[in-house]
Amino acid sequence: MNKQPKLRQREPMSETQLLMTIAICIFVVMYGLAIVFLGGGFQRTQQFFNILNDNAALLIISCSLTIVMICGGIDISVGGVIGLVVMTCVVYLNSAGASIPVALLIALGIGAAFGVVQGFLVSYLEIQPFIVTLAGMFFARGMTTIVSVNPQKVAHEGFLALMKQKIEIPWLGYVAKKGNLVPARLEIGVIIALAVVVLVYVLLRYTKLGRGFYAIGGNQQSALMLGVNIKRTRFIAHTLSGLLAGLAGFVFLMHTGAGNATNASAAEMNAIASSIIGGTLLTGGVGNVFGTLFGVLTLATIKAIVPASGLTEPWWQSITTGAMLCFFILLQSVVLKKRGSKKAKAAKE
Repeated sequence: MNKQPKLRQREPMSETQLLMTIAICIFVVMYGLAIVFLGGGFQRTQQFFNILNDNAALLIISCSLTIVMICGGIDISVGGVIGLVVMTCVVYLNSAGASIPVALLIALGIGAAFGVVQGFLVSYLEIQPFIVTLAGMFFARGMTTIVSVNPQKVAHEGFLALMKQKIEIPWLGYVAKKGNLVPARLEIGVIIALAVVVLVYVLLRYTKLGRGFYAIGGNQQSALMLGVNIKRTRFIAHTLSGLLAGLAGFVFLMHTGAGNATNASAAEMNAIASSIIGGTLLTGGVGNVFGTLFGVLTLATIKAIVPASGLTEPWWQSITTGAMLCFFILLQSVVLKKRGSKKAKAAKE
């Protein structure tokens, strides 16, 4: 008699997939509750698009933080780099003969310079990444005030025209009181940010370099045994983080159209919070850039819900964000602890 083939058991989700799934579910529930109980703008697609429009630069640096945190590191200089890039690009664009491609190259060059220097100090001189990137943050903020103390607006006509360019989606719009159809509008910066998410996902999921990031963050000794060049891989991670921070600065300027010494203040903290909410662990080895996307959306939704609930004082947003971050860290800890105990029990059996 022919033996019946055994049913193939479904493989359990990895820790990365599990935490990403939790982040997505919490965002969906949170936004759904906002639609039901708060109504108003939350019932319109444009409200969701506005969240993306306002946080495109944050999404890009959150992706950069995800890369570095998966390696077990940290980069708190990204907010300062954005501020420096924005002010430098404004000063350049307001000069005679300025061009948008050169401004983009300046932005990427500043970010890459920070990434290369910090990556070298962290990887090859083995200085703590927190100390190195803290120094980078102070340096970037100081340079921003040197470039220009007074706030400046972009006067470059080509750049202003680029800022006004928006992708209109009529079938996701809404009908105004006068009966006119108002299409949903998405800024070009959002398209750039979503493209970064896809590219970083492909890098982490399908390339040898991406697997090296996870290997280093998970266990350095195992990574060495697998032949991963730890110093070079960490150097590349910080270089990519700086490069993405430069790009985020250009996207930030496309949204605001002005430079200020306080631009992107506390952006690095929001990026770290978004990565953690999205399922990236500070200990390294676990993270998914699509989870980071929903982490950014969750954080931005919280900031939109608080004033819509009648809590207009600015400290309520900080309190709510801090409480939500603690909740996610606690939830991740509990989930991973239970998962670890189940694995240990299964191994004994």
